[in-house]
Amino acid sequence: MSDRDDLKQLIDELAIQRGEFTLASGAQAKYYIDCRKVTLDSRGANLIGKLIFELLDKSDFPEAAGGMAIGADPITGSVVAYAGSQGRQLSGFIVRKEEKQHGTGKMVEGPISAGQSAVILEDVVTTGGSSIKAIDLAKEAGLEIKTVICIVDRLAGGREKFEEAGYVFKSLFTIKDFGLE
Repeated sequence: MSDRDDLKQLIDELAIQRGEFTLASGAQAKYYIDCRKVTLDSRGANLIGKLIFELLDKSDFPEAAGGMAIGADPITGSVVAYAGSQGRQLSGFIVRKEEKQHGTGKMVEGPISAGQSAVILEDVVTTGGSSIKAIDLAKEAGLEIKTVICIVDRLAGGREKFEEAGYVFKSLFTIKDFGLE
């Protein structure tokens, strides 16, 4: 079985729940995808790090990768660690949901500097709202965002929103891969 097939099986077994759910966007859904059950699993973390690394543009390799806390944090760690194991430098960053009231008060944390190229990482994309917020805050911190990569695309308008704004969008899977629509 391929790494992609292994990750798909893990997501199907650990992350997908069926029922009635309210999503972060406010939309109602008949299923919920809790990717933390996979991103925080050792097998899942290794597979995610490798497969997202493989989606990164090798000819224009980003200098940083990160996204909105808390969902993107384990993904960022996995991708940064895998990049290091492949001899590629990649700095991780975390975008806070709210302003820190102590220390430096930064909204974006990590070993980054203005002018660096970066990719936004996300677990599940629905409308793209949280990723757009992460993009805006990362840009305020001086990062140059070109690409958004997620684990699962719910096919609910996120891709179109990113592409209209001029960003490349890539996903490891869509809901169709799991028979959900």
